[in-house]
Amino acid sequence: MRKNTRKVGYCYEDLAASYLYQKGYRIMERNFRNRFGEIDIIALAPDGTLVMAEVKYRNSDLELEPLEAVTVRKRRQISYIALFYLNKIKAADDAACRFDVIGIDRTGRITHIENAFDFTR
Repeated sequence: MRKNTRKVGYCYEDLAASYLYQKGYRIMERNFRNRFGEIDIIALAPDGTLVMAEVKYRNSDLELEPLEAVTVRKRRQISYIALFYLNKIKAADDAACRFDVIGIDRTGRITHIENAFDFTR
């Protein structure tokens, strides 16, 4: 019987959010959606930087590294959703923002790649 992948995804997103919280991040949004797609976690880092985090779960060690699993198309999608979010909260034009990728493997090991990619057009 196949597991509900969305349900599994939420479990790993919960794990990633807990990890960030323990590191001093303030979780602002979970699964923020608009017509372009979704950002898994939006958080405020301890230094005041707004972080857009994509969570990637890998069932084996043989699969892609977390950053490699975030395609150019997905980076573009996250970038445009981030612009929408920044506009929604009326962030200043010079607000510090970065894109992170959080990878979780089948053993629960977390790999947090800060500033994983730049804004992608």
